[in-house]
Amino acid sequence: MLEDGKIFNGKGFGSEGEIAGEVVFNTSMTGYQEILTDPSYNEQIVTMTYPQIGNYGVNDKDVESKRIQLSGLIVKEYLDYFSNWRAKSSLDEYLKKYNITAISDIDTRELTRHIRVKGAMNGIISTENFDINYLKEKLDDYPGLIGRDLVKNVTCTRAYYYNNKIKDFKYNIIAVDYGIKLNILRCLNDAGFKIKVVPSYTSSDEILRENPDGIFLSNGPGDPAAIDYAIKNISELIGKKPIFGICLGQQLIALALGAKTYKLKFGHHGGNHPVKNLKTGGVEITTQNHGFNVDQESLNKLKNINYKVTHVNLNDGTIEGIEYENLSAFSVQHHPEAGPGPHDSRYIFKKFVQMIENFKAEY
Repeated sequence: MLEDGKIFNGKGFGSEGEIAGEVVFNTSMTGYQEILTDPSYNEQIVTMTYPQIGNYGVNDKDVESKRIQLSGLIVKEYLDYFSNWRAKSSLDEYLKKYNITAISDIDTRELTRHIRVKGAMNGIISTENFDINYLKEKLDDYPGLIGRDLVKNVTCTRAYYYNNKIKDFKYNIIAVDYGIKLNILRCLNDAGFKIKVVPSYTSSDEILRENPDGIFLSNGPGDPAAIDYAIKNISELIGKKPIFGICLGQQLIALALGAKTYKLKFGHHGGNHPVKNLKTGGVEITTQNHGFNVDQESLNKLKNINYKVTHVNLNDGTIEGIEYENLSAFSVQHHPEAGPGPHDSRYIFKKFVQMIENFKAEY
């Protein structure tokens, strides 16, 4: 049931139960295991637009965190007869392991079109109670995502080194974990960084005491404006060290400088979003997962901030990349690490190396 009263009846799989969350759709054709484990989907119910899900099972490698992070899953056709040489179990068994409720055999095309027209909205999946009034009351009680800090649900609880044994590294960086994906850490490692991951609430003083060569701000779930402690910490770090942000990281940098963010009508979720690089004129096919975006008008009102939009979304014209030339900071809204998805944007990790080198040469 959606918050506007629209109902879809189907078949339950995964864990029995009921769960509320924001209903979004993802247009990726593959990669459902990575999507399930992406921390940016915390408290969201994900609709897969590709019709057949589950046919290659799940394995031990294709994960973006240690557990399933989303609240619920919606598919057109669930296939329990999986076949893949790496598969360890079925999707149904995987969902039951983490107590995740899912529904199949509904018209996901109709649901997706409904969300595109009406906008993302809260919904509830139930395999236990089908009373309309009861479900409506439960859904009315769900607070939604706006104004809530969901990062606290997914950040690490203590600092750790991702690659402490690395010998031939270029620079030490601090990666602030707002819900960081494992593939981001892999890409930072491949770029030559020794990476210390710290919790989202780590203070600017603690980070500066480590004297890193650069600071990385990760992706994460929910409303960026609600994460006031992160905004404060970033405002105290900008200009002191090179900073690179992805997704939520982009939004937090903008907020720390005094700009604003807003909620997109139905968000960007999938592995086929075209983004134009304004520096090269080239088009990159990107992986995306965000429901909020930086407001350009508020950026224009900032004083003494030299910024440049480096990437734009060709579907709706929204900002996909920002560079702050006088602050040694840059960010992208899409996911250059692409887990799952295309690799068009992975050059951006090398840009972080270049920024650190330029910063060191200047200072």
